[in-house]
Order: sequence, then C-alpha cells, then structure tokens
Amino acid sequence: MTDWARKIRDGDARLLARAATAVENRDPRGAELLRDLAPFAGHARIVGITGPPGAGKSTLVDGLALALRQQGKTVAILAVDPSSRATGGAILGDRIRMQQHHADAGIFIRSMATRGSLGGLARATRDLARLMDGAGRDYVLIETVGVGQDEVAIAGLAQVTVVVLVPGMGDDVQAIKAGIMEIADVFAINKADQAGADRVERELQAMLSLSGGIAPAIVRTIATAGAGIAELLAAIDRAFEKPAVRRTVAPSLDHLGIAVRALDPAIAFYQALGLTVEHRESIAAEKVNVAMLPAGDSRIELLEPSTPDSPIAKFLEKRGPGLHHVALRVPDLNAAVERLAAAGARLLNAPREGAAGHTYVFVHPASAGGVLLELIQSEDWH
Repeated sequence: MTDWARKIRDGDARLLARAATAVENRDPRGAELLRDLAPFAGHARIVGITGPPGAGKSTLVDGLALALRQQGKTVAILAVDPSSRATGGAILGDRIRMQQHHADAGIFIRSMATRGSLGGLARATRDLARLMDGAGRDYVLIETVGVGQDEVAIAGLAQVTVVVLVPGMGDDVQAIKAGIMEIADVFAINKADQAGADRVERELQAMLSLSGGIAPAIVRTIATAGAGIAELLAAIDRAFEKPAVRRTVAPSLDHLGIAVRALDPAIAFYQALGLTVEHRESIAAEKVNVAMLPAGDSRIELLEPSTPDSPIAKFLEKRGPGLHHVALRVPDLNAAVERLAAAGARLLNAPREGAAGHTYVFVHPASAGGVLLELIQSEDWH
C-alpha cells in the first residue's frame, strides 16, 4: 500500500480531498489509489437520495449526516450538481449549504458537476464512492441532480435508494412511476407539514399495492425541522437487511476491447480525440499489454500482444486490428455464470482475475451472437 493510501486510511481529510480530485479528473494516480484501497472496500453503506428538483434532498442529506454522526458513524456526502456552462464546475454548491459540518472530520463533503453525464450522476461518482468506501467511511450518501422519468442511474450504484417526494405533485406521482418510482427502496415524503401530504401517501400506497412483493417503506419528514429523520434512517437501515427482496440490477457496458498491433500509436490516436490513459499494464497470463481509456461512463481497452503466441497476436493474424470483445459489468458474476451454464452457453474460462484486478469470464461468440463477450464482476455494492 502506498503512503498516500495509508494516510487516507488513517483519516487524513486533506489527502482524501486531493485523492477525490485525482479520481474525478481521471488522473492515473487516482486509479492507482483505488487499486491500493480496493482490499479495504465493501464496508460502507451506499445510499442514494434522489427525487424531483425542490424536494429538499440536500436538507434531508444534511439531517441524515447529523443523525449518523450522533451514532458515531463516519459519512461521505457526494452531491451531484448541474454543471456551469462557463466553468464546467458544480453550480449549486452543496458544500456551501452544509457549512455547519466544515469542522467535523467525520463528514466529508464533495460537490460534483455532472459534466454532461446523463442519469443524474457525474461520470466519476462510482469511483468516488469506491474511494470513500476504501477510505473507511461507514456511510456514503449520494445526492443526485433533480431527476425525471429516465434518470435512474443511481439505482445501479447505491445499495439503498431513497426517492424523495413532496406534497403538491398530485397526479405527477403516477406520471413518473415508470422512472424513479420503480427504483425506491424507501420513499420519503418531505415537507410533510404542507397540505397534500396525505394525498401523496395514498397515491404511493395505491401504486405499490399493484406491484406485488414487499412494498418499500414510506416515511414522512420535515427536513428543515429535523422531523422524521430518525425514522428515515431506521427505514434505510432496515432496507439493508433485506437483500433478497432488492431489485435486480441490469448489466451495464464496461468497455470495448480493441486489438491493436502496437499500443503507442493507437493511444496517440485516441488522445487526439481527447481521451486519456487511465491505466496501463501487462498481463502475463494473457500475454497481452493493456491500456484503458475512459470514454464517458464506459472505457476503451486497447490490447497489444506481448508475445508471438498471444491470443491477441492470433486474432490480429486472422482478422487484423479491430473489435476483439465487448465487456459487460454484472452485479453477481457467479450467479450469471450459473445461469449461462444452465442455459447451455459456452464459457471459455472459470472466473479469474484480469486487468486492473477485475474478476472476469469470457463467453464464446457462438453463444453471444457472434461477438466474444466478457462478463466482469461489478464493483457496485449489490
């Protein structure tokens, strides 16, 4: 473990802030730090707070952080804000709204700009959550940009998602049920002292009665007065104890693997497009040299043969440079392997460790529509 990682594990808040900047800016040092801290990850409870603009999400997050600190828990708050068109930075400034925590080393607050990323999350939110987890935070609270029907990316990252609603939405509860309404583990009806709170709860209960299964908890809160915060936190913690009834997270695109004869000229081409190398390594077992370049929420993986008998060398000899494989992140690799095996799919290897420490399995093109498919164990907390 590097000295940087060790100091962060020891609670150095300044270094943690510098590390967050490196991760958000795709600095290679940030990727190295994430690898160093990976063995310590898996402890934190990752909570997503989402809902329409003006629902009081920031005030709820503030109240939850205070309640957790009273329990002796450490907290990281990742507040995703819209981007400034002038600077590209976050424009709502949740850190300003939460200044009361500035002297508390047990609460780390980071405002992040979406930088054009869809889904209500910044592109680096996933990696920052991993950083906070590896740094030893007990809870990571992720507050999204105000969302609409299609912006549900938080469900693929958080272990428990809180959807915040407010009185006055009326029929909007039904109108958006195909989006954020379906990702909730807990509903918070905030501003519950206002007229219409009863109606919102009745509409929620009516909608949930049609869905079957165990319905999410519904908690009334008045975040500005601190009312209902303890009950909301209790409902969140109960949701963590019900993994069997949690939603199934769909696979997502991790990267495209591209076979090249030489890394350096290929890297130069993608750098000319504005991409940067996040990670580079040689994998002796696969006889390949790898360079990873983030591209939005996914990545491009360049593959160069390191020996004449490398599988990539054979691919290049037969087909020439080009798309080698498509890689998907799955929430439970072992379960996916069992399902594919039961369905008769041809798997090329047992789960094993590959580039950047990921656990992976390859599926033969004959079983995947003619394309070599790689399945990677997601680093989400599902």
